[in-house]
Amino acid sequence: MPAMSNRSWALMTAAALTGVVLTAAPAAAEKKVGGGTVDPAPEVSGAQKGGSLLATAGGISFDRSKNGSGPKAGAVVPTGDYSPPPCWYAPAYTPAEFKKEREAVWSVDSTGSQWDLEQRKRYVDGEPYKNFNLDKAGKGYWWTEFPNKTYPPGWDKCNKQTFWVDENEPPPADIPAIDPEILAKLAYAEIRVPGTKVKLAPEGATKVNLPTWAWLDGAEFKPVSVTARVDVLNIEATTTAEPISLKIDPGTSDAETYPANGVCDLVGDKIGTPYAKGKSKETPPCGVKYLRSSGDGTYPLKATVTWKIHWTGTGVNGEQRLPDGEFGAEQDVVVEEVQSINR
Repeated sequence: MPAMSNRSWALMTAAALTGVVLTAAPAAAEKKVGGGTVDPAPEVSGAQKGGSLLATAGGISFDRSKNGSGPKAGAVVPTGDYSPPPCWYAPAYTPAEFKKEREAVWSVDSTGSQWDLEQRKRYVDGEPYKNFNLDKAGKGYWWTEFPNKTYPPGWDKCNKQTFWVDENEPPPADIPAIDPEILAKLAYAEIRVPGTKVKLAPEGATKVNLPTWAWLDGAEFKPVSVTARVDVLNIEATTTAEPISLKIDPGTSDAETYPANGVCDLVGDKIGTPYAKGKSKETPPCGVKYLRSSGDGTYPLKATVTWKIHWTGTGVNGEQRLPDGEFGAEQDVVVEEVQSINR
């Protein structure tokens, strides 16, 4: 995480004085305390209870109720050329909230008298705003910058000072203002998918030269989604992840996969086919055959599921694609030196 300046520490103190629970932002002359990490606390949309918009990272809330679950659930890793939004602008304060925050900042000596003077001119003395726009209460919001909590390249490019936007008016066109596409990408980062431990037959230990069937639990591997919303702007986006294939890596070159490329596509609502009695002489549609014993150890079979990512949002026609995501895990497989067996 980038280092913070003395001014940023002063702003941190100011946040404590205003009683707003925030998260530290990277240093910048106008950077607010809490500026921009996506707060994980709001589990459903409409989170703006009891305080500043900053408490929900500019009013952004997440509905994760349709997300994947379980002890092994995790975030997908985007494939291809993809980067999350490095920063954006969003509503952050009502006039009264901004007045309280800024006056708390000015009470901290380490912010510097010259900076305080410039701020007072900008927000109090009419150059260009007067008295924090208190006369416009209920008619708009103060907007500010929010660097992405992961700090990808470009997080510091949003350096415009806090500005006012009237209700039902668009923000300046030359800035990355929060919109459904940015919300969709932020929701992408919140997607969690089930763990990828595959079921194998035979269970426990397989045999050399014996085809081993592999499949995933169809009840767990179904589409998951997260919705991100900004209530004060009445915009939202829902990002959905759908499983499309499973890649089997046996963990050794002394093995063959089914199919040969090791990629088992989703067929209907299943990836792979569960083994059933009477299929011992069939070739599994998804699986592996080990050609050498694992000896006293095991082979680290890795199963990676590819998820198709798409989103819908306010004012957007049809589904929009984002890069596929992958999530995988290893599991130990014992391979015994038995040349033949009846099943």
